Amino acid sequence: MGAGAKTTTADGLLWDGVVTLHGRVEHQLSKALQRRHGLGLSEYRALCRLSRAEDGELRMQELADLIGLNQSSVSRLVARLESAGLTRRAMCPKDRRGVYTVITDEGRAVQDKAAPTYAETLTEALDAAADAPSLVPVLSALRRMSPDA
Repeated sequence: MGAGAKTTTADGLLWDGVVTLHGRVEHQLSKALQRRHGLGLSEYRALCRLSRAEDGELRMQELADLIGLNQSSVSRLVARLESAGLTRRAMCPKDRRGVYTVITDEGRAVQDKAAPTYAETLTEALDAAADAPSLVPVLSALRRMSPDA
């Protein structure tokens, strides 16, 4: 047997399916949010996290962790959101070095308006993935884990 021959494990195959599904869904979500709302997927996710946070604010590092970005990327993301008037920065009253990003009323309105697009596109993308035989087991397992299942 040559290098790379049939050494894929069940976990490896499962992970390949997750990565493929993730890529397809992310692409469709990104396209729909950009086309309909002029919003990037990370921007939308940041607004969602902020809208659910207590007082609509999170420390920059917390936001980075919640949406899977590094500190540098989340700083650029927040700068774009601030420029658009969707968030604002605030200093931590207890620790003047701590910086928060806070969702604005306009940010909440944009997130509310984009939420149905996100939900519809997510369902459409997952339903379309069910047409790919290799993704059916992954999709079935994920949907069984859903609280609505």
